[in-house]
Amino acid sequence: MKFKSTLLFLSMFLFSATTHAVTIKIATLSPDGTTWMKKMRSAAKEIATRTDNRVKIKFYPGGVMGNENSVLRKMRINQLQGAAVTSGALQRYYKDVDIYSMPFIFNSHKEVLYVRKKMDKLIIKGLKKGGLISFGIAESGFAYILSNKPIKEVAELRRQKAWIPDTASAKNAVKAFKFTPVPLPFSDVLAALQTSLVNTIAISPIASIALQWHTQVKYLTEMPLLYGWATLVISKRAMNKIKTADRKIMTAILKLNFEEIDKQNQKDNSAALAALKNQGITFIQPDSKQIAEWKKLAQEGNSELVAKGFHTKKMYNLINKHIADYQKIK
Repeated sequence: MKFKSTLLFLSMFLFSATTHAVTIKIATLSPDGTTWMKKMRSAAKEIATRTDNRVKIKFYPGGVMGNENSVLRKMRINQLQGAAVTSGALQRYYKDVDIYSMPFIFNSHKEVLYVRKKMDKLIIKGLKKGGLISFGIAESGFAYILSNKPIKEVAELRRQKAWIPDTASAKNAVKAFKFTPVPLPFSDVLAALQTSLVNTIAISPIASIALQWHTQVKYLTEMPLLYGWATLVISKRAMNKIKTADRKIMTAILKLNFEEIDKQNQKDNSAALAALKNQGITFIQPDSKQIAEWKKLAQEGNSELVAKGFHTKKMYNLINKHIADYQKIK
């Protein structure tokens, strides 16, 4: 009987240990070998070590799990538990998640950093209410217009085959400029540029280089169009399956990791702009009158998005308040 009791105790112990071993499957469009993936793999290794392999992370990089919408669908059925995605893909989880990406809402990168100190926590809290745990925001930076023909005026954009992300937030944001966009998932854009399905894109310098889109364009309009960012999210359901102590370890490591990625991206964007110029892309500077037209249309469009309920008045007023506060102290 004593022998049987010992076996029973061991089997219960082993069963308990097994139930607390969790593998989190995370998909991303970021290609393997990029700085982002290297840092995330390093974080995953540290998490596995510090939790004695009770928490493991398996990555699916380079879009092998499909575009962002596909990845989020797979998360809903628990085929995946996490994703690194751009903000625009997350609007169904939190209405104001894309508030930073309203066209021309920011005037400078210093202004962005000031506002983010006030508002990042609100966005992360909103995503949590929607069922997703975010470990921080990492900027992709200001998006610029990259094209095969010079674009200074809005009228010139309207004559191009311009790509936008295949998300509701992107489609709504560009309506103010009154052009007919070509919505495509990120995974299809390089081929679309190569086949001339599109000839104009708007993306940050580091993303254009990482995705090799810069090889298909000739001009960059030196006018920050909108601010973009991405985040790593894991479903609340999956996080709740991890032991409390292990969850704290995992959260701390991933948050620190994302802070490092965010800071590195800020440095890399400046270097990437210089790299684009060195690779022969011609930089075009709109004049003050042309910029004023872009901003006027953007302001009208942003206000309309709020009026129609795509963003809340509370968050829109708050971001404008913080921008105004920064303008007073800068």
